[in-house]
Amino acid sequence: MRRATGVSGGAKDASGVENTRKDPEQWKTGDEPMTGAQASYLQTLSQEAGVPFEENLTKAEASKRIDELQAKTGRGQKPEE
Repeated sequence: MRRATGVSGGAKDASGVENTRKDPEQWKTGDEPMTGAQASYLQTLSQEAGVPFEENLTKAEASKRIDELQAKTGRGQKPEE
């Protein structure tokens, strides 16, 4: 699953910053409830990491939690060449 914070080569905004790498706290919809896809992936990651699933996160919070749990579980990491 590709996520906005981990995708490279995205379009650049007016400041020249790739909009696919924007901090979740700066997302216009970051304070909305997490998406179904985020919830499903977080459930999987939480189970693999042996931590409780947090079901009431915002989109921005869920994105950050996914990053944390991917680091903990090794999921979503690019294989070394």
